[in-house]
Amino acid sequence: MPRDRFHFYELAVTNADMLARFCSALHPGAPTTLREDFSGSAALARAWLTLSPSHRAIAVDHDAKVLVRAKCDARTNAPRLRTLAKDVLDSATNAAKADIIAATNFPLGYFHTRDELLTYLRATRRRLNRKGLFLADLYGGASAFEPSTTKRTFPEPDGRRFTYLWEQVDANAVTGLVHNTIHFQLKDTKGRTKTIRNAFTYHWRLWSIPELTDALHDAGFRDIECHQRLGDAIDADGNLYISKPDPEEPLDRDWVVYVVARA
Repeated sequence: MPRDRFHFYELAVTNADMLARFCSALHPGAPTTLREDFSGSAALARAWLTLSPSHRAIAVDHDAKVLVRAKCDARTNAPRLRTLAKDVLDSATNAAKADIIAATNFPLGYFHTRDELLTYLRATRRRLNRKGLFLADLYGGASAFEPSTTKRTFPEPDGRRFTYLWEQVDANAVTGLVHNTIHFQLKDTKGRTKTIRNAFTYHWRLWSIPELTDALHDAGFRDIECHQRLGDAIDADGNLYISKPDPEEPLDRDWVVYVVARA
């Protein structure tokens, strides 16, 4: 596949294999169908397919081109991956029901008002099968509303390395609105540095955990849990351990949480 912005995004940002296993372990039954909303290149949906030959996945994104790419990345699993080039609020996607629906990498921030958020959450609950599970993530903390740049270096499968830059361009704690971008720096075949500027740009509303929890309750969800430091749930041998989160545990200074809600 091309060494494009999605290639670097998946290496630097996503941990699709872990999330797929996390979703499966949290579901009370034997889930087979996962729907990934705001899917982009559908990394989570594709990872879900690798867990079992009986698994099916649905990837929903407004960008038809990136869904074509997702099908190519799925390779032999492509027949079990259904793609929908639709807005997640489009009623035409209601028929694409699933045991698990995931909206990760902070896409709930695209909804800037509570009414928009509730519209999505109510539609999501209708799209879940009985005993279905919804997963979304949020971030926040001391530096969430401070302009800043974070830089990290990651390896590629072929041994080359690239730099990921997360830039918080502008943020307003009064409105809860932020403007963030992702850039990538890499070497071309001649060793020259190339920068993919504004590879991804976001204008988000940062929802707090209580705000999302209240909205989920109003949308009809139950048994809402908030998991922090999800990476700690996997040991050195790759075994996954999930325990009921402690609501009294303090959050990290800068935090990412996964909110799990059951229909």
